[in-house]
Amino acid sequence: MGTDSIYSGNIHIGSLIEAQLKRDERSASWLARQIPCTRNHVYKIFRKPSLDCALLLRISKVMQFNFFQYYTQMVSETVTERIGDTQAES
Repeated sequence: MGTDSIYSGNIHIGSLIEAQLKRDERSASWLARQIPCTRNHVYKIFRKPSLDCALLLRISKVMQFNFFQYYTQMVSETVTERIGDTQAES
C-alpha cells in the first residue's frame, strides 16, 4: 500500500482506485463507461476518502481488483495488535 493513500491508519480509497487505474493504464472515461456514470463523477470518486460498499464492489468487479483488501488488512493488523496487547497483560 502506498503511503500517499494511507495516512495514520486511514484509507483514502479514492486515491487507491485512481492509482490502480493508472497502473492498469486505463482512463477515468473507461471507468465511467464501466460502472456507469459520468467522467466528472469518477474524478469525484478519486477525491473521496471512503465509498459506499455497493459502489466499491462495482468498481472492484470492473477493474478486477479487490479494493476491500485494504480494509481487511487494516482490520487484521488491528486484531493482531489487540491480541498482542492482551497477551502482554497476561
